[in-house]
Amino acid sequence: MTDEKKPRRRPRSDGQRNRTNLLSVAKAAFTAGEVDIPLDEVARRAGVGIGTLYRHFPNRDALIEAVYRAELDRLADAAPVLAAQHPPVEALRAWMRLFVDYIAAKLVIAPALNGLAGGTGTLYAQSGTVLQGAIDGLVAAAIASGDISADIEPVDLLRALAGVSNYAAGPGWETSAKRLVDILIAGSRTSAS
Repeated sequence: MTDEKKPRRRPRSDGQRNRTNLLSVAKAAFTAGEVDIPLDEVARRAGVGIGTLYRHFPNRDALIEAVYRAELDRLADAAPVLAAQHPPVEALRAWMRLFVDYIAAKLVIAPALNGLAGGTGTLYAQSGTVLQGAIDGLVAAAIASGDISADIEPVDLLRALAGVSNYAAGPGWETSAKRLVDILIAGSRTSAS
């Protein structure tokens, strides 16, 4: 008998598609204000059985957390893609604009997140670490290219952007927040750039 673990199999394509559909339906429901949507209704709208939903998400909290993490992962995964496609300062600007979209998604699902049995403290702390990891490389590249000042700290940019969520109640806040990104970039530039 060996202690070797069996390699994890990749999820079947239909399983991954079902998971993606369930997350999409749940996010759409939360966006529409249906915070307390029954799980069997989520499954029905996704075109799957309730057993399939429970295979992916054992309870409501797991589904809500997965919707949030999907938004977080989308933002974190964008950093290296943007870095490969754009000059450093433009990659940073594009990622910061995506951060505004992330805040919008987070605000939409906030009522559901606030209902998590264990609270949101750990979830938000973990997301801070993920976001810090995503922006660090972008800022380092923009500093190395001479586009932004060497004294810019990634966490300062994150804090400035996170502050936007405090003013997100009014119409047009996303447009204003994206202008703030341009202001932050302009204020971060070196005198030579």
